[in-house]
Amino acid sequence: MKSKSLPPELQLKRAGRTTLVAIILSVLLLAAVLFSAGIGQLQIPASEVAGSLLHRVGIDWLPLPSHPTGDQTLWSLRFPRVVMAALVGAALALSGLLMQAIFGNPLAEPGVVGVSSGAALGAGVGIVLGITIFGTWTTPIFAFIGGLIATLTVYFVSRSGGKTEVVTLVLTGIAVNAVGGAGIALLTFIGDTSSREQIIFWQLGTIAGTRWVQVGIVVPLLILGIIASLSVARSLDLLSLGERNARHLGVNVELLRIGIIVLVALLVGVAVAFTGIIAFVGLVVPHLMRMIMGPAHRPLMVTSLLGGALLLTLADLGARTIVPMADLPIGLLTSLIGGPFFFWLLRKTRKHAGGWS
Repeated sequence: MKSKSLPPELQLKRAGRTTLVAIILSVLLLAAVLFSAGIGQLQIPASEVAGSLLHRVGIDWLPLPSHPTGDQTLWSLRFPRVVMAALVGAALALSGLLMQAIFGNPLAEPGVVGVSSGAALGAGVGIVLGITIFGTWTTPIFAFIGGLIATLTVYFVSRSGGKTEVVTLVLTGIAVNAVGGAGIALLTFIGDTSSREQIIFWQLGTIAGTRWVQVGIVVPLLILGIIASLSVARSLDLLSLGERNARHLGVNVELLRIGIIVLVALLVGVAVAFTGIIAFVGLVVPHLMRMIMGPAHRPLMVTSLLGGALLLTLADLGARTIVPMADLPIGLLTSLIGGPFFFWLLRKTRKHAGGWS
């Protein structure tokens, strides 16, 4: 349904709910960033973290970190990591939402259907073979290619009779993950010590060691993904009415799906290239936002971006604080949260014969 055909009072109510949820998520995300950046061997109060940020834009309302190396620690170590966590969380949540839209299935998610594994395999090939043809962009490009191949495989194999079956989708994802895991294992076997360490890092998922140069690569690609996603939000709304109805309303369904597949591969590839396999963010966040916001995709995109950024920022904080003096793999924590959620969602989906609930 076109949003302009809704009664004005319903449009106002929907816009107000979107604004309210976006404001709440933004405030929570800002608080999480300030608190997370101050946690570590060198503890820095949130007020001093905020002061460090404000001083960079010429505002001296709050004090700088009192420790002599506090400001340097924030900008060289803490802020790049926290920003990367937020960016990757946003990218994965948006990717999950887009996959659920084109597959018409709430179980579609980059990690579940093997897109993350494919991207990690592509990145691993570039590292082990020592390919540097694209400079600093080589690893993200190879991750994008691997993710694209995995996504196309899932798309074409899981479709039957013009629709995607739940069981076929899950089984295809299992197969793609198995092939990706085998490829990663082979690369681990033939690679040198440095390559093995990087591949193990991908399998576990971590944001430790992030630098600003990596953030600089992710930011423009995520912005590109957001702009492209918002531009097709109305088409995705029409697609949710059914393929036949969408075609009658002027949507080129196959072109839309292929475009979204390329976009998802781009977003997941750039995330996996620097942080490894982080599963279930793209499953949990869009589904929760859909329960709150309803089916319209533009509000879902905005809130899923913020929700994904918040979730992974908190997960990264947990990875650094749950075990004293240790840095847990962030992929482990997201799997502990997302695994039970996936089982619940699978059970719920089966009860409703594979439909949205």
